[in-house]
Amino acid sequence: MKLTKEIPVHIFREYDIRGIYPKDLQEDISYTVGRSFGSILKKSGQKDCIVGHDNRLSSPSLTNSLIAGITDSGIDVLDLGLTTTPMYYYACIKKEIPRGIMVTASHNPKDDNGFKIAFDEKGNAKGKEIQDFYQFTIQGNFEEGKGNVQKIDVRNDYIECLTSKIDIKRPLKVVVDCGNGTTSILVHDVFQLPNLEVIYLFDESDPTFPNHHPDPSVDENMVQLSSKVKEEKADLGIAFDGDGDRVGVVDNLGRMIRMDVFMALFVKSLKEKVSNPKFLYDVKCGMSLQKTLLQEGVEGVMVRTGNSYTRAYTKEYDCILGGEYSGHIYFRDKFLGFDSGLYAGLRILELLSEEDKTLAEMVDQIPHFFATPEIKIPTSDEKKFQVIEKIKQYVLEKNYPFSEIDGIRIDFKDSWALVRASNTGANLTMRVEATTEEEENRLKKEFEEKIREYNDF
Repeated sequence: MKLTKEIPVHIFREYDIRGIYPKDLQEDISYTVGRSFGSILKKSGQKDCIVGHDNRLSSPSLTNSLIAGITDSGIDVLDLGLTTTPMYYYACIKKEIPRGIMVTASHNPKDDNGFKIAFDEKGNAKGKEIQDFYQFTIQGNFEEGKGNVQKIDVRNDYIECLTSKIDIKRPLKVVVDCGNGTTSILVHDVFQLPNLEVIYLFDESDPTFPNHHPDPSVDENMVQLSSKVKEEKADLGIAFDGDGDRVGVVDNLGRMIRMDVFMALFVKSLKEKVSNPKFLYDVKCGMSLQKTLLQEGVEGVMVRTGNSYTRAYTKEYDCILGGEYSGHIYFRDKFLGFDSGLYAGLRILELLSEEDKTLAEMVDQIPHFFATPEIKIPTSDEKKFQVIEKIKQYVLEKNYPFSEIDGIRIDFKDSWALVRASNTGANLTMRVEATTEEEENRLKKEFEEKIREYNDF
């Protein structure tokens, strides 16, 4: 393999490396990233790391070149092969090796790929760590050596970790949609539990994603799951993203459950497990969760979006549950605190089995507001931050109360709006929520018009 200095800076994003294969990301870049990563480990006195990859078409070749770069720097590699991102996290914990690289582009389009990188026990690199890694990589001052590669298999232990403390107390029928993503390699063994009747959709691993895009936070990707739930008169439906770290849920009426509502469902049961319960959520989450926390007297912590951040903050702030609107959920009561779509799916099944209500009835008990889904607006990586700055100037001129945790979030008494720059693509994202449909539509119109004016893309 050969090194390259032709590495586009834009693929080094806020919390991972991600680009289009082979336009932005090729095997020589992967090899160079491996040399850079291995050199940093060697300089810090480390000897080994863990590597895994998802089921994308480009993942095996990118992984092979990445591993070659790491071992040519003198670092040993424990190779998981084809795996979900959560199983990679589990392997790092079980082997007590907190450093490694997961080759994945998560929920991005099928031609994308990338690297989630962890240098130490702090977890996935983010922000300045990623930019510092880019600067080190393009300088090319790499170590040399000859590391070894060892294949490892944690599948059975991981399945035991997911299922051993789950108790489905009454019979339930569930439809499970893998979206042809990487969870397909595990899902049948995980959901083989007492009291579960499981109907599977798109449970064959297929990196062309022929049935729908594997992103359960997008309504159109949940249409087939919703229809199947209603057709089968199932108790609920569960879906996963491409690498298995996110979850999506529909209730027995086929309605999509937003993740802030999903978290709100757990507030009452989890607050009884610890003396000082705290819940963590990102800026895209809304008033259903906030009002539920207030009603139950439980502390909530709002943080920026990005699972590298939210996972780390959930641990740092000692929260019993953390999560993102996009579907990353972190349970810390009887689980290890990383985001696993499979585990989150098991937990909602367990919670439902403890109630004599339908999931729709449970959801309807959560405070309801009028909210948009996450609206994505195409732009460019260069322009998206300029638009955010103009939105900031606009809200200052209007004297709106706002925060800058992540983008611009405007919080009124009975409504809020968020405009932020996506860290995983060339998009601006917007959410609006209000106590009345009229106010929701008014806020949505106001900020959509401003984004179009400032974006002009």
